[in-house]
Amino acid sequence: MQQSPDNQKNLLTAIVLSVLVLLAWNYFYAGPKMQQEQERKKQEQARSAPTTPQPGAPGVAPQPGAPQATPQPGVPRPSPSPAGSVPRPSGPVLASISRDAALKAAPRAVLETPNLMGSVSLKGGRIDDLVLRAYHETVSPKSPKVVMFSPPASPSPYYAEFGWIPAPGIAAKLPTQDTVWKQVDPKARLTDKTPLELVWDNGAGLVFKRTISVDDSYMFKVVDTVENKTGQELRLQHYGLIRMDGTPKIQGFFILHEGLLGVLGKDGLQEITFSDAADKKGIDKSFKGVTGGWLGITEKYWASVLIPPQKTSYEGQLHGSPKAGARREVFQAVYLRDVLVVPAGGTAQSEGQLFAGAKQLAIVDGYEKKYGIEKFNLLIDWGWFFFITKPLFRLLEWLYGIFGNFGIAILVATVLVKLAFFPLANKSYESMSKMKKLQPEMERIRDRFKDDKVRMQQAMMELYQKEKINPMAGCLPILLQIPVFFALYKVLFVTIDMRHAPFFGWIRDLSAPDPTSLFNLFGLLPYNVPEFLHIGVWPIIMGVTMWFQMQLNPQQPDPIQQKIFNWMPVMFTFLLASFPAGLVIYWTWNNILSIAQQSLIMKKQGVDIPLAENLSKSLGWLSRLRGGGPKDGPGSKKNPAE
Repeated sequence: MQQSPDNQKNLLTAIVLSVLVLLAWNYFYAGPKMQQEQERKKQEQARSAPTTPQPGAPGVAPQPGAPQATPQPGVPRPSPSPAGSVPRPSGPVLASISRDAALKAAPRAVLETPNLMGSVSLKGGRIDDLVLRAYHETVSPKSPKVVMFSPPASPSPYYAEFGWIPAPGIAAKLPTQDTVWKQVDPKARLTDKTPLELVWDNGAGLVFKRTISVDDSYMFKVVDTVENKTGQELRLQHYGLIRMDGTPKIQGFFILHEGLLGVLGKDGLQEITFSDAADKKGIDKSFKGVTGGWLGITEKYWASVLIPPQKTSYEGQLHGSPKAGARREVFQAVYLRDVLVVPAGGTAQSEGQLFAGAKQLAIVDGYEKKYGIEKFNLLIDWGWFFFITKPLFRLLEWLYGIFGNFGIAILVATVLVKLAFFPLANKSYESMSKMKKLQPEMERIRDRFKDDKVRMQQAMMELYQKEKINPMAGCLPILLQIPVFFALYKVLFVTIDMRHAPFFGWIRDLSAPDPTSLFNLFGLLPYNVPEFLHIGVWPIIMGVTMWFQMQLNPQQPDPIQQKIFNWMPVMFTFLLASFPAGLVIYWTWNNILSIAQQSLIMKKQGVDIPLAENLSKSLGWLSRLRGGGPKDGPGSKKNPAE
């Protein structure tokens, strides 16, 4: 049906404005923000190279003359809250020394497992030095390994601690963040086979023991024991805490949650982004009487999560406070267990678990089953299409095990998806082929009733019914492809298995955009182009295949609509240029398969493929340029007037 000129102009204006807004957003916001983040990361790496104690060293004592991690004037150290309340941050520690110096400022016990390396601070008994063995900052194997936790006085504090607070009405000398614990075995190291045992005597009849163990992946277990040698009953509450100072490098995309996260019993899934937690008012959400679940802080690929005992009650809190002057943002997740009674002359024990590491699906699902952790699988953000996203990842993972390349796995998975939807797609293309056969009849109806739109629609519907054609059937391939497209986008974007996964040639990371650009001749010219002009090889191939696929269909009778269709591949080339390379490869390969499938069905239905005709019309301007002007215009040899 023909559209009115006004509607056509409005449609074209809307598309042009949308593209301009997208390009402006990339140029003025996304590009500069990405450059700022890259600069911040470089500066942070330069001043805080990860260092850990050497294997075999029982601990690192403060060196004479070494800078000490002391509180800065006016910036109090974090301390537990008043009795009976969840521990709260009393003020972020001002980062005045490097990470290396912060590590040397306290005695430490070495931590070493197949997936982790670092140390446990004997001051406070906290886990505040974790480096992920298997992951690097960039695709280069020589780049620094990913740092997970850092001490309180470092440039980017991020740590976990466990401890005790007195119940209301109880006064007792308890271990604090500044308490220096003693190793039971001074030569012991924390490994996946040997736990770390710490002890502290308050000198007033209370002996505190802490046993920290870790498996060969990312799960810690902390068991705190109190021995009461006094003549009075003692009432305490055990807590677990994760704290991060400063907003980390984040993606900031709406399809991915980054920030505070948890599943808190009947309150269910809780998500608070870093930006919301650190806004002007901050946030302080408490959940009382919780049984089961977990809570912590999540980034794109990494997470730290507290896991209380799943059968006992606790109070949970997700806290965020904004930046204020020299004070950085604070993000904190805490659980506080119910009051525990330690009888006179007796002992009592409490335990908690800590997950700190990479969000690998197999590991996360394994922990959920092994420990019965409620909905721990939600630690990975599968999105609304989780019923497609997760099985699709399982399929890619299986294919990767066969081919050893996630890029090839994507290509094979695309073929399998095409085969799964083959019957429906065939019906759709058959319907489209029948529509093409009816084009002459439809044009006659348009010419006959061009002044009566209602009658034109009635005649069209009668024609469809007579020929048993569903005009909407042609949309099915696109509608079926959209959920798979978003599901694959989600898989490439959130799953750590795709991080730094290579394909072939210049594609060394399927989860990142194609690094080449048309505007510096794909790296041949010695200069960098703005982020929004990174139009790589694969996005261009995708645009070309999309354009060829559109040439299989007859051109639109309306010139405005045809111009829109002609420009769509160009717009999609710019749009998908910033998407993960794996997604662009999938889209390109899908276009190629669709071209082959549609061509075969059109031949089977006896429908002419107007490829040559459409190419001639679309590329006619090239022949006119070669001829010096329009074929039949003034100056043309075919013009009788010449």
